[in-house]
Amino acid sequence: MKTGIGAKALPFTFVIHVLGVAGAAMVLVWCIHYRGGLAWEAKNKALIFNIHPVLMLIGLVIIGGEAITSYKSLPLKREEKKVIHLVLHAVALILGSIGIYTAFKFHNESSIANLYSLHSWLGIGIISLYGVQWIFGFITFFYPGGSSGFKRASLPWHALFGLFVYILAVGNAAIGLLEKLTFLENSGLAKYGPEALLVNFTALVTILYGTFVILSVLGQPQVEDDHSYTSI
Repeated sequence: MKTGIGAKALPFTFVIHVLGVAGAAMVLVWCIHYRGGLAWEAKNKALIFNIHPVLMLIGLVIIGGEAITSYKSLPLKREEKKVIHLVLHAVALILGSIGIYTAFKFHNESSIANLYSLHSWLGIGIISLYGVQWIFGFITFFYPGGSSGFKRASLPWHALFGLFVYILAVGNAAIGLLEKLTFLENSGLAKYGPEALLVNFTALVTILYGTFVILSVLGQPQVEDDHSYTSI
């Protein structure tokens, strides 16, 4: 199951870091400057919702992407990279779970129905698959750990399934940004105004970020080892 491209993964990871910082800054500017800020409790319930896109983009997409590329970008020993990979994915999963909770919290406190859109259906599915993937990886590759043969056989499928879930997360983030922007425009937001352009460019940066994560996975690592994404 070895496939890939001849280019080194490291240059792609540099682009990933830049796009990640840009995406995080853009979603924060949108939610804080244009949407009024973030709040766990507020009379203005929209401030509660604002936590959702911030945590989903920074958590599942950006930190999740950094977790994936850590195997290709860090010049560390295999066991050290494994721990970093595991911890970053755990952080992404926690932030994503909190982000989804804030969407339910906003809906419930605003008397809005839950789970009525494709975006919400995909979101629940993605966070569930992400959790299953993390638990499987922890048990198989970290503790208590499977046999060498089982690890070798399951690694390509673990990596492939992880990429599948990540691609879904990136696509759903873009869908969510589009959905929210459509709601805002239907409520009077200028279609060619600065906020609308910011949201569209944030979605574009999100897609580019995900694209470069995939390219880094297909690229050649700094040091070949048995637990690298070169298996796919």
